[in-house]
Amino acid sequence: MNPEYRLSRIKSIISWVIAWFLAIFALFVALLPFFFMVLNSFKDKFEMLTKGVFEFPDKFYVENYTEVLTGNFWHYFLNSVIVLGVSLVLLLAISAFASYPLSRFNFRLGKPIYAIIVACMSIPVHVTLIPIFKMTQNMGIYDSIWALIGPNVALGIPISVFILTSFMKEIPREIEESAEIDGCGKIGMFFRIIMPMAKPGLSTLAIYNGVNMWNEFIFAYSLTQSSANRTLPLAIWEYQGQYTMNTPMIMAVLVLTALPMIILFIFASDRLVKGMTAGAVKG
Repeated sequence: MNPEYRLSRIKSIISWVIAWFLAIFALFVALLPFFFMVLNSFKDKFEMLTKGVFEFPDKFYVENYTEVLTGNFWHYFLNSVIVLGVSLVLLLAISAFASYPLSRFNFRLGKPIYAIIVACMSIPVHVTLIPIFKMTQNMGIYDSIWALIGPNVALGIPISVFILTSFMKEIPREIEESAEIDGCGKIGMFFRIIMPMAKPGLSTLAIYNGVNMWNEFIFAYSLTQSSANRTLPLAIWEYQGQYTMNTPMIMAVLVLTALPMIILFIFASDRLVKGMTAGAVKG
């Protein structure tokens, strides 16, 4: 056997071994917190304190899930779905309307506007907490689910416009020129050509922003007060008091809260990857 070929094969095998080891390690790190939540959600209230957190329970205490599902869980779930649905539709619509002229038209203020939008990505989210809190009070929407929609949309616009503008720039201009010859106007071109071709990018943004909106905690905690207007991440407050908390019950709430996003990723992961890579290669 050729020594060079032999050396190359050994390097290839070593590379694959390292890659598999790193992949398995990353999988272990990712699954460990979820395994911790699931395991302890089946324990009794005091069993988590008397036994190791990674020990299996003596009896799988399914009553934790029964009590959660028969409580206010579905009300919180509905609030989260409403906030997510309205916020996501508004965010994708605004981002698409903004990205189209920024990516396809040449005008004097195009680059400065785009630069300002991209610069907003560097603003820490928590810096806006007090101004948004005061705004919701002045607008009379404090302690309502509608107070959460504005921050979700505003904070998602910079990264969405940045990604969608880059994606739309890669759409061949020849398609627009052909449509223009056939008498298609700019508005018709946007809805009939650009939007259908931008579906992979929109799908990526929907998944990325949807996960962030679903798990959002700090604004939901600051802008809502009554339990009737809380979303799923705040459902854990149902199971803790001033001096005690039912930790296994909280774990059950966290598992049920994370489950919809996990299912979404299982069925939409390929769409997410295609959307992230589709705009990377020029057509």
